[in-house]
Amino acid sequence: MENRLKKILGLKKVEFDELVNQDKGILLRQAQLIPTYKPGDEMALSSVFLSSLRLIREFKREIFNEARLINSGKIYTYTEVVFPQYEESRIDGFIIVVKGGIIKDAAIVEIKNKNSILDKEQIEKYIDLAKKLSIPKLITISNQFVSEPTQSPLEIKVPKSIEMYHFSWSYILTLAHILLFDNENNIEDEDQVEIMKEVVSYFANNVSGVCGFTQMRQGWKEVVNKINSGTRLKQTDSIVVDTVTSWQQEEKDMSLILSRKLGLLVKSGYSKFKGNLRSRIENDLKNLITNKQLISTLKVKGAVSDITVRALFEKRIVEMSVTLNVPLDKKIKGQLGWLKRQLDFCNKKNPDIFETIKNELKININIKHAKGIERISYDRLDSIYQEFKNKEIKEFGIIQVKDFGKKFAASQKFVEVLEKMLLGFYKGIVQNLSRWEQPAPKLSENNSYKTSE
Repeated sequence: MENRLKKILGLKKVEFDELVNQDKGILLRQAQLIPTYKPGDEMALSSVFLSSLRLIREFKREIFNEARLINSGKIYTYTEVVFPQYEESRIDGFIIVVKGGIIKDAAIVEIKNKNSILDKEQIEKYIDLAKKLSIPKLITISNQFVSEPTQSPLEIKVPKSIEMYHFSWSYILTLAHILLFDNENNIEDEDQVEIMKEVVSYFANNVSGVCGFTQMRQGWKEVVNKINSGTRLKQTDSIVVDTVTSWQQEEKDMSLILSRKLGLLVKSGYSKFKGNLRSRIENDLKNLITNKQLISTLKVKGAVSDITVRALFEKRIVEMSVTLNVPLDKKIKGQLGWLKRQLDFCNKKNPDIFETIKNELKININIKHAKGIERISYDRLDSIYQEFKNKEIKEFGIIQVKDFGKKFAASQKFVEVLEKMLLGFYKGIVQNLSRWEQPAPKLSENNSYKTSE
């Protein structure tokens, strides 16, 4: 038996089934949508998730695209898998993709729920198992957040023959939510829609162990207080690392909250750090130590610009901003008037929200050849023409500046206020703004052509 199972990839499905049915062969359970495991157990969550991939075509497509699994062919999903020559390595989930009777792709799936976190030693064992059995993918799922599925919460060396991906449960729940919206990605089959609704209901229930990000880590409060007292910090301090990783996880949670509200996937982070969480952490550590701030970017398809979120530790304030290109077919007075009309429209569409945030609104005016950016309060917009009439404006920025005060250092309250601020800023400002576009060229009124005599 031990000599027969040398690899998974390329194995015939009938041979795989024979190995399952043999005495002392592969041990596994078919993933079930209605599992017999105790609710709240990791295996119950694993079974529901893996079976839903098999039953809901569009859900499988979304997850498989992210994990670069082959999307065509028939898939089989299993839980509690043990290979006989590696009895010490029982894997939570296993996916195989079969085309023409041959296993063309496969993935080991390691699953954690509630407050359980990935174990480095355990994942290293799975990497070794994947390498020995020619299993090309390893997928980890937990309530730990990363900016991109190509990043991992663990610092771990992965051989080139294996691709490793990580999903937070909140991210998976968001993908499921989006499929239930009326958009180009929605589920076509009505029965599969109903299955997806049941899966979403299970994921969203507290008993499932799926959790969002609710509070900053323990080091957050200490870092805030030390910065405000002038205490010098080092990048290697554990509380500083705590603060940065908390911020990055909250960044992802903000993007997922917007995603579920909008019905489309809002991206976060920076493309240059894709697949390299360590570099992103080091970048943010440096920014926190040097500039006493942390910055995030949320990318919403169709929005006037990316949303920049900036936490300023010394002032205990948070800024959220978008940028607007100025109308090039207008002079200064017309440009300022165009911006005022945009904000008036925001007020008209959501007067209650606008009223609550208007005193926190600032306008950045980026002047050509100027060293810095001019910032004015919203209520001054009608009276600044004389100040800027001889200057050339490159860009406008609209910023909400909120003073968090003591709440900035409060681990749970900071998250609550920040996420409420984001939804208010988006609904009250961002969704009502429009880009200026160069108007189409106009035909000349003079239709005569110059002719030679």
